[in-house]
Amino acid sequence: MELTETRPFVPWEQMESFMIEAFKGYGVPEADARIVADVLLESDRRGIESHGCNRFKPIYIDRIVKGTLLPVTELQILKETPTTVVMDAHDGMGMVASYRMMEKLIEKAKTYGMAGGAIRNSTHYGIAGYWTSMAAKEGMIGVTGTNARPSIAPTFGVENMLGTNPLTFSIPTDEEFDFCLDCATSIVQRGRIEYYARAGKPTPSGTVISEEGEALTDSKEILERLVAGTAALAPLGGIGEELAGYKGYGYATVVEILSAALSGGQFMKALSGVDEDGKPKMYHLGHFFFVVDPEAFMGREEFKKIAGDICRDLRQSKKAPGQDRIYTAGEKEHEVWLYRKDKGVPVSEGVQQDIIKVRDALGLDFVFDFEK
Repeated sequence: MELTETRPFVPWEQMESFMIEAFKGYGVPEADARIVADVLLESDRRGIESHGCNRFKPIYIDRIVKGTLLPVTELQILKETPTTVVMDAHDGMGMVASYRMMEKLIEKAKTYGMAGGAIRNSTHYGIAGYWTSMAAKEGMIGVTGTNARPSIAPTFGVENMLGTNPLTFSIPTDEEFDFCLDCATSIVQRGRIEYYARAGKPTPSGTVISEEGEALTDSKEILERLVAGTAALAPLGGIGEELAGYKGYGYATVVEILSAALSGGQFMKALSGVDEDGKPKMYHLGHFFFVVDPEAFMGREEFKKIAGDICRDLRQSKKAPGQDRIYTAGEKEHEVWLYRKDKGVPVSEGVQQDIIKVRDALGLDFVFDFEK
């Protein structure tokens, strides 16, 4: 994978410090601000820019200002057993609630071999892979999913009913990077379309349909129509059954059920973020998490060795004509980090403008190289 970058970089330390101070400026406690900043930066470390600094202002800061995201996260444990936890995030920072949940589940799994948890009344929790990677760093398997604003149409439908609902796994290996599969159950997720819109790029044809059944490619129009409910994303596999779109539809439904039913939370149309008058309201998202400790099976080291062997065998298998490399999940993200770790966060013109707006609004004392 060849990596090149023409956008200016902001050093990791400077971007982290800026975001922490910015979130504090909007009422987020410092310890929580550090969690949120790290989740956003982890997206950019992995090259998942649709969920990184690109979303710092429009998704988090702007929602705090609008009142649809509370800066102080008041967590309530609704039920707890030796191997399970159910929390209510009371519309606070989804990242903070998820971090506290994973801390608990990892400790429970170390004792009992497995643990699972669910959160209701939450908000966007960043890249799902952050939470599963917390488990993988401890030598354990992590699984998570979250529901979201309605975006996906069911097979043979055109109405946005399900969220992009990622189903995510991190599996520790004996390599430099873990196996991490972190992807939406739609062909393209809303965050990617937001990225296209900010970059002035079209959305690939065939990934979004209008309520009339027509393909849409204008990214800004798509975002407007998704909110209005007059467009929907195609599930993995595409529209209809010919390319097995029912599989993506099925997995999206699994995530919706587990995210809502395990936590006793809300689902589908109730997660739109707007009321019957079209005014902003709380999102009330749900998330679920599972942690499995291989030590409770045949041991962590043997597990990691076999997992690594499987990944290596896949990468060393016969290549298609014209291809010289096969990847396994998490490998490309690792290479992005190796490329960026000494350079910093690449920031587009739109993100630069967001940074300046927030800095100036709060009167923060930061000067960035892209301003010079």
